[in-house]
This record gives sequence, C-alpha cells and structure tokens, in this order.
Amino acid sequence: MNLAYEQEDSLQTDLLPKASAANIERILRNLNHFNSTPEFGTTRVLFTEPEVAARNYIKQEMQQLGLSIREDAAGNIFGTYEGTEPVLAPIWTGSHIDTVLNAGMFDGMSGVVAGLESIRLLEEAQLRPRRSIVVVVYTSEEPTRFGLGCLGSRALAGKLGAEEAKQLKDKDGKSLYEVLQSLDFPVDHFDEVPVRRGDVKAAVELHIDQTGELEREGKTLGIVRTICAPSVYDFKVTGRQSHAGGTSMARRRDALMASAEMALAAEELTKASLGPDDYATATVGRMNVIPGAVNVIPGEVDFSLDVRDASFAHKKELTQKILGKFEEIAAKRQVKLTGREYNDDHPMPCSEEIQAKLTAAAEELGIPYMKTISGAFHDSMLVGEFAPVGMLFVPSRDGISHSPQEWTDFEDIAAGTDVLARALYALADE
Repeated sequence: MNLAYEQEDSLQTDLLPKASAANIERILRNLNHFNSTPEFGTTRVLFTEPEVAARNYIKQEMQQLGLSIREDAAGNIFGTYEGTEPVLAPIWTGSHIDTVLNAGMFDGMSGVVAGLESIRLLEEAQLRPRRSIVVVVYTSEEPTRFGLGCLGSRALAGKLGAEEAKQLKDKDGKSLYEVLQSLDFPVDHFDEVPVRRGDVKAAVELHIDQTGELEREGKTLGIVRTICAPSVYDFKVTGRQSHAGGTSMARRRDALMASAEMALAAEELTKASLGPDDYATATVGRMNVIPGAVNVIPGEVDFSLDVRDASFAHKKELTQKILGKFEEIAAKRQVKLTGREYNDDHPMPCSEEIQAKLTAAAEELGIPYMKTISGAFHDSMLVGEFAPVGMLFVPSRDGISHSPQEWTDFEDIAAGTDVLARALYALADE
C-alpha cells in the first residue's frame, strides 16, 4: 500500500464517531437477561431456551442495523454489512454468546457487541468500504453442552461435519445433529459449511483479557501475537480399593495418591519447561474419586489434563514428558493407568498485517496498548485455518472470567471498538 493511500485511508477513518459505551452496555445487559441462573452469574448453554432467545435478540439488533442475515447448518449466524464490491472476499468480526455454567456477561459477548457497534459507527459516518464486513456469532465456543469447544468455527474449518455432529452427544444422549435438526437448521447442507482459504480476507475478534495482564500493566488494549491451543486428555487410574484403617501405608495401591502425584508432576514439568519467551500451561481441572468415602482407600480415579502452549512443537515435547512421568508414577505405585487424547489443536499465530492495522489505529487514537499472547483458545484459532486472524483484548478486572465476578468496564470495550472499527474499515477498503 502506498503512502498516498494510507493518508486517504486515515482521512476516511477520521470521519468515524467514537463508540458509545452506553449502547454497548445496553446490548450486553439485554443479552444478560437471557440467563438460566440469574441468581448466580450467567448461564446460557448452547441451544437451551435462553441461548436460542439470545440468538433471536442478536438477529433483531442486526436487522435494526440493516444487515442481511443468514445461518448455516452448524448454527453460525452471519450479519453482513455489504461493501461496494461485495464479490470481494469479506472481512469477519465477532465471537460467541454461549457461556459456561455460572459465568459472567462479557466473555464472548463483548466481541459480538463490539462488531455490531463497529457497523453502527460506519453507518453513522456513511462509510461503505469495498469489501463486505460480516459480524459472526459462532456456535458454542464453550464446551459446556457437548464436551467440545468451538463447534461452529470447527465446522467452518472443515473439522466438524455431519457425521461428527451425530457422534457428539450431551448428557441426555441427544446428538448435536439431532438438536440442530430439531431447531430447523439446514443439516442437509452440512457439506456447505466449510470455508475455503481465500473466501474470507481476514477475521478480527475482540475479547476480554483473561489473564489480568492488561490491568497489571495499565494498558487499555492487548494486541494478540499468538493464540495458544490445548491438548486435552482423559485418564483413569485403577488401584486397589481397601479399608482405610486395615491397610498399612506400605501395602496401599491408592489411586488418588497416584493421581495427585501425577497432577503435581504435570505442574512441575510445565514450570521447568518455560524459557523467558515461552508460554505453556498444564491443568488438571477435573478429578472423580471412587468410591469417595471417608474410610475407604480410593480404588479408581478419573481425571482430565489440559496442556496448552504457544508452540505446537513445544507442546508435543512437554506432553510426552508428562505422559512418560505419569507411566513412571503408575509403575512405582503399582496402579494401572489408561488414557485417551480427544483434542489436539494447533496454536494460531495472528496475522502481522492485522496486528499492524490494530497498532496503527490504537496509536492514531492515543490508546495505550501492549502486545500479548492468548493462553485461552478462541474461535479465531479455528478461523485461522482458512483466513488470516487477529485478536484485540480489553481489560478484565483481576483477569477473572468464567465467573459471576467477571467484569469489564463498558468504556474499555468502547475504546476497543474504536480501534476495531478502524481496523475493519482499513482491511475492508483494500
């Protein structure tokens, strides 16, 4: 791009008004009414009554902005602000509106609302870029109902088709495919969901910061360099169930103590693997003890392991060390270890071009920012399989998310929206 074009682009975005924190608050609070646990946080699980109602509400907001709306077989919602040359590959923005149990009102929803507000600013300034801009509501970023996250973006990336949707089942035994079909989504057209590389020029997602780093550093915005990706395992440790008083410490084959040692080993190996520029985490987030009685030595334990890293190669190396240590502990404690890997995503580097656009917009507006890494995964991680992606973080108080205490100031979301809108226009007018 030449200097003259950059100057012209800057003059165009100078016409943009500032985002309205009040409008952002209005939509977020309206969304929060669709909630199955109003007495304790926000719960909006995929395709439950509150989530379907929230979808309808967002589509109403899209209609008021004059966007054309479509939904695909996986349940993704697309609201399109048509460009002057709509045959060109569009620019996407957006996030998700489903939640984990007893969550907050900002995670995911802020990105959808920022996308809608960005379109409002462009309309108010009567700016119509060459390419269309699409606000996307991705189906179920959270794994709450079907045990797998990023369902909509996985389908768009060609990693979740009709057969996989038939295999994914909720706790009541209903498959994702059956639920989609019952809600009249066009499941016969699942083969039309995947997006080919080149069909989307770029995608930018605004999200709350889930580390507290922005708040600690006193920055309003975080421009993401890489999105970390998880490898997720389920393990079963089988020992010997026996009486707590009648079995000496030397004769025990305690499944819980073995599992606890494995969890600590995962933590220690991950800490030891980190260099000054590395980012990796290991989490044992679920542990089910059987029989779970005060006076019984546990004979069986099921537990989960989530390993994340900004580097796929480093993640694989770390995971192999952890698995090797687990086997060593099992042998030493004379317990049986079985496990399975059911997810192994690749970290996604963010587009340098999009980072540059976000940086230029932040500097133009004088908004303090920093470069950062996303330890949490997002839909952008899967969208990056077919399009260049970027992410923009806004502060979250104490870095808390997935909690009723989750809070982001509406003014910070508005500041992020100002940068997002300018970056979207700059990308869409190329």
